[in-house]
Amino acid sequence: MKLPFYAKAALFFVGFYALFTMLFIAQNIIIPIVFALIFAIVLHPVVNFFVRKKINRTAAIVITLLLVFIIIAAFGTFFISQAGRFGESWPVLVEKFTGILNQTVTGVADYFDLNPKKLQAWIAKTEGELVDSGTAAIGRTLVVLGNWVVVLFLVPVYVFLILFYHPILIEFIRRLFRSGDQAQVKEIVTQTKTVIQRYIVGLVIEAVLVAVLEILFLFLLGIDYAILIGILGALLNVIPYIGGLVAVALPIMVALATKSSPWFVVYIAAGYYFIQLIDNNYIVPKIVASKVKINALFSIIVVIAGNALWGIPGMFLSIPLLAIGKLVCDNIEPLKPWGFLLGDTMPPLLKIKPILRRKKPVSS
Repeated sequence: MKLPFYAKAALFFVGFYALFTMLFIAQNIIIPIVFALIFAIVLHPVVNFFVRKKINRTAAIVITLLLVFIIIAAFGTFFISQAGRFGESWPVLVEKFTGILNQTVTGVADYFDLNPKKLQAWIAKTEGELVDSGTAAIGRTLVVLGNWVVVLFLVPVYVFLILFYHPILIEFIRRLFRSGDQAQVKEIVTQTKTVIQRYIVGLVIEAVLVAVLEILFLFLLGIDYAILIGILGALLNVIPYIGGLVAVALPIMVALATKSSPWFVVYIAAGYYFIQLIDNNYIVPKIVASKVKINALFSIIVVIAGNALWGIPGMFLSIPLLAIGKLVCDNIEPLKPWGFLLGDTMPPLLKIKPILRRKKPVSS
């Protein structure tokens, strides 16, 4: 029996809601597996390199994971040391920043004939909340990190097992489909691995280049905590379209609190805008770009949806998962319109020819 359109639409939305509910409830199980799958795909060529050097497959996986762990541990130690210095100065920065804001608001209140006492009371209250929220945020962060420690311990285990059982997983995918679809399935799997590898490696290179540019720029301006702010800006820049806007707020706040001239705000805004131009017009097209192109509209939508569903991990995972979804749609005939919708290929503009009405012959 053929269902009417409204019944199909209702079933679609109910199924969509049920899927997102399950993804949200099971996020502590799903997120580590998704991260592990992406890491395993990225590290698979490294494991194959060691295997080609006549190293046992298990030993090759262990060596690869150890190298990754050393790199992450070194970066984490450096980042935490920089963040510790910044955390000690946070109350001082807030006090200076609110002092400048107090003077500015008082001037504005005098100009517009407003009540400055109420505004100053609000600023004093906001200052206390900022300091308290900074301390509370550290406490909440420690609790969240404590909850994620167990999860983070699972990721290397998952990565090891995925790399070890890689042949079984590939064979399972092959047997899951009919023999007539094997070529198409193989093409989708190969393209998925290529897209993820290029995307993640490109993101790492992009983050390093953007961090170097921002650190050098902030050093030239003499901004305090240039290394930490530059690294944070590069990490936030990985989040498409949204991270770059958030990244510029921290150096502006530090400049307002530590520099006497307000022109530093203009310098920072102009410098970060120039770095964004370099990133968007050179780094991303040359390094990060892959065969899968996602348009800006759906990139922003999935980043916001990923944050609502899984928080910060969801923001980082949203673009790779959307790229995989588009790739699958591009290779399956009934789903190709959805792949086209997610892409950034503009169709040619349709020219509508005017229709000339024929004049009716005048009857004699």
